[in-house]
Amino acid sequence: MDLERWLSKAVESVRSWQATFGEFEPHAAAAVSDDRFATAFAELADRLTDNYPFFHPSYAGQMLKPPHPAAVVGYLAAMLINPNNHALDGGPATGAMEKEVVAQLAAMFGLSAHLGHLTTSGTIANLEALYVARELHPGRGVAYSAEAHYTHSRMCGVLGIEGTAVGVDGRGRIDLGELDVLLAGGQIGTVVATAGTTGLGAIDPVHDVLAVARRHGVRVHVDAAYGGFFTLLAGQDSPAGLDPAPWRAISECDSVVVDPHKHGLQPYGCGAVLFADPAVGRFYLHDSPYTYFTSGDLHLGEISLECSRAGAAAAALWLTFQLLPPTADGLGQMLAAGRRAALDWAGLLRASATVDLYQDPELDIVCYFPVTAPPSTSAIDAASAAILQAGLADRERPVFVSTLRVTADALRQRHAGVVADREAARILRSVLMKPESEAFVPELHDRVEQLAQAVSRPSR
Repeated sequence: MDLERWLSKAVESVRSWQATFGEFEPHAAAAVSDDRFATAFAELADRLTDNYPFFHPSYAGQMLKPPHPAAVVGYLAAMLINPNNHALDGGPATGAMEKEVVAQLAAMFGLSAHLGHLTTSGTIANLEALYVARELHPGRGVAYSAEAHYTHSRMCGVLGIEGTAVGVDGRGRIDLGELDVLLAGGQIGTVVATAGTTGLGAIDPVHDVLAVARRHGVRVHVDAAYGGFFTLLAGQDSPAGLDPAPWRAISECDSVVVDPHKHGLQPYGCGAVLFADPAVGRFYLHDSPYTYFTSGDLHLGEISLECSRAGAAAAALWLTFQLLPPTADGLGQMLAAGRRAALDWAGLLRASATVDLYQDPELDIVCYFPVTAPPSTSAIDAASAAILQAGLADRERPVFVSTLRVTADALRQRHAGVVADREAARILRSVLMKPESEAFVPELHDRVEQLAQAVSRPSR
């Protein structure tokens, strides 16, 4: 796909549409000379070089990658018009596109009915889900795993409801026994199950969480902001295939959040929240004396806590889904490559004498740590930090990873030989969400091994 060509086409198409409304003289207040612009743009271009190469497979640090070219073109075309998807008055075309892509997301999760919309982030999407939880069960709290995203604790504080962290098992998944005891107390109204934690990529057993919650009359919200699109790999008979049970159970839950700006190939910010019961729309009921007047159809602002919101995000996702739909043989192929990359790297780590696999990956996140002598939390922490910095500093063969802080108990639970001389340690973490990572795994592993050899004394 020739990005430059289609960006030019996007500009041309919008200019052609604008020309149908007749000529007018732009106001002088907004005029900027090419010379002034050139100076400012040169500084912008220079400052933008102060970034890590998110586009390159050598970057396996955080959950960052550029959007798909189709999303860039779709976003630019709509951005030049700048529609506001709060109301159909402000974004008739992009409002319709948003409803279409939300329906595709609902179908991806198997929701037979739904009410939903795009948001500016997964944080806001989770806020909306917890807001509805509060309205349905006033005075009752929300439970989530100790390794769930911190947004749940934060948003509980914003909403004035009590949030309770539940312990996790030896794989970083919510502890069902502890959850059962907590729910028996009758103080919890909603449980959050995480389909892909942002630290380890762990998948809570949504089907089991659902069974426990329903036994106590408790709702279930699924935070699939990171992992949601992996439902496309559920039950596939391939190395990248995933256990279908947790993913199929999402269709029976009360709400789900997913972030298209992660595995949906979109620019920031594009999250989404979906509710299984359209009747929860009553909690958003409000009046606006100067909007909602051009159409009797549902306006997206009538089912959203946010007001102004970029219609360009909906256009970008709509165009992307036209080319790479949220199906196993569409967008699923992109996720399968990242999942295979994680499995391949895990195999190399198991055979390594210098770097050890922390735990088997469930999605496309791989966590590992340098083998040290002695194998202590303090030594592992220091060596992990040194590898991170050495990879960043190498100008000829840089490698970009990240670190994850884990408790000594969690580390020893997986690797009994580690000496806990410190309560926590940083280990290394790599996110392989670019499909190009699959072919680059041998290079990533080789570089990490070299760095580990340089900063630690392996002993096995």
